[in-house]
Amino acid sequence: MSENPNPENPISINPDNSGNANLIYILYLVNIIGIPTALVGIIMAYISKDKAPEWLISHYNNQINIFWKAVLYSIISGVLMVVLIGFLTMLLTLVWYIVRCIKGMQAISRGEPIANPGSWAF
Repeated sequence: MSENPNPENPISINPDNSGNANLIYILYLVNIIGIPTALVGIIMAYISKDKAPEWLISHYNNQINIFWKAVLYSIISGVLMVVLIGFLTMLLTLVWYIVRCIKGMQAISRGEPIANPGSWAF
């Protein structure tokens, strides 16, 4: 039986590590192709935000906001599809969703917090 060569740093995903927040952004992006991974991501964000360092809390808050605002935008777009403008608003929602996830991933790679996680814009 072999022991872990580095017992101080086991391989795991924990809220203190930026890999967890980055994984949530990836789950959100995978959700676009139809696999409901955003549900797993939102649960992970809610669980992780209380135990994370200050700079990562902004990412978890951003991820929570992305999820709920995307749900709201999608519902509004679905209703507006009756008058055909909903197709345009759904496309804008998709672009907004992707941009917010990419910006979050870029900020994590630089080790920076999200400047305004509650923003309704890009």
